[in-house]
Amino acid sequence: MLHLIWTGIIGLIAGAVAKAILPGKDPGGWIITMALGIAGSFLGTWIGRTLGFYKEGASAGFIMSVVGALILLGAYHLYKRVTA
Repeated sequence: MLHLIWTGIIGLIAGAVAKAILPGKDPGGWIITMALGIAGSFLGTWIGRTLGFYKEGASAGFIMSVVGALILLGAYHLYKRVTA
């Protein structure tokens, strides 16, 4: 149970850092920010394993979680620009 709470807190922080770095109108409040950070962590873990930074079973660190969240937020901005 504590692991899930800790994951949510780190996700919230990583998503907030990504939103602070990337300018623009962003969706949602703190729940969307948390989901962005958690999804960014999954993406960062996948990228890290693909590039050989992490071994199987290891997860992304905070910086790679922010990088993953930035990629997702950038994709969202690109999508909104194309559809607008």
